[in-house]
Amino acid sequence: MNPLQILLLVLLALLPTLCSSAHLEVRRELHFPQLSGYKTLACDFHMHTVFSDGNVWPTIRVNETWRQGLDAIAITDHIEYQPHKADVPTKHSRSFELAESAAKSHNLLLIRAAELTRDTPPGHFNAIFLNDIKPLETPEFLDAVQEANKQGAFVFWNHQGWKGEEKGRWLDVHQTMYDKKWLQGMEVANGDEYYPTAHQWCLEKNLTMLGNSDIHDPDLRKESTSLDHRTMTLVFAREATLAGIKEALLAGRTLVWFKDQLIGREKLLRWFFDACVQVSKPNVRSKTSMYVEVRNNCHADISLEPTDPPKPDQSPNSRTVVLPANSTVLMRVPIADPAKPVAVNYVAKNFLIAPGKGLPVTLRIPSSATAEKKQGK
Repeated sequence: MNPLQILLLVLLALLPTLCSSAHLEVRRELHFPQLSGYKTLACDFHMHTVFSDGNVWPTIRVNETWRQGLDAIAITDHIEYQPHKADVPTKHSRSFELAESAAKSHNLLLIRAAELTRDTPPGHFNAIFLNDIKPLETPEFLDAVQEANKQGAFVFWNHQGWKGEEKGRWLDVHQTMYDKKWLQGMEVANGDEYYPTAHQWCLEKNLTMLGNSDIHDPDLRKESTSLDHRTMTLVFAREATLAGIKEALLAGRTLVWFKDQLIGREKLLRWFFDACVQVSKPNVRSKTSMYVEVRNNCHADISLEPTDPPKPDQSPNSRTVVLPANSTVLMRVPIADPAKPVAVNYVAKNFLIAPGKGLPVTLRIPSSATAEKKQGK
């Protein structure tokens, strides 16, 4: 056998390895801070496949979300709405069964779930953490909701205002669900829509806030960026398990990542902000100002607006400070005395604690003397 033949045999032997390396699946991680005692899990609890009115096979949902850095999903095919039933048989748990193996191989948490799809009103509701979907196929809406709760499901109201506020109003049926503790949460954001009424109701009625994609078509994103990502729920769980996610949802430990906004309750948003933003020691340049590095440790941009009134020659937008995702900026801060610490007050405009209301925050900058002392100078 001549050298050329030997080389050819070696290349043929290596070909499968080379081909497999060229087609490795790549996951683009999401970077959100971990809060003390909790794991930050990126979740999407509302999506569809060909087993209702979606246009993809269930395993595709696993591939998409894993690639985009998510940790847990629920495939929520409609129970009552089956437009593909002439081609795809109605088997309510089939999408979960088909996706289960792929989810395990991708280390993605998969939740058995379904969407109750009745008229609006009363609207559409997701039931997640189900044991068996078939018993929810009942003539009466409240019977289905009761059955979901008997199974220990977490039930939330989807896209409350998708057909307008009149059809999305709070009715007796919703009050019945609320009084019986059959309703645990609401989507404050769904796909590209934000529902301020749902946001306010969650605050008033102590319902868990959720944001989900409700995706039907393929998602061609290869990664998530601050401005281009699916709507999702950040869950702060004690452990990265199905039980951990369920406990966190019932406790209301969630934030919604919607477009350029993070939405949630003030206490949790403030805790999250403090974990995201780090202020370095100052570098004093003059007696009237200092320069400090400010780090944003999360996957979302943060927009800060000073609380002090603008000067006559300033426009509001010119005063906004943007901390880009996973980046450090150098800020010039006016000072009266370089020997004293400085507290600068802002409103994080895109951290919504209520409809139209940003999170008040304070950046605390140590004095030069304090910084030098910490450095052992």
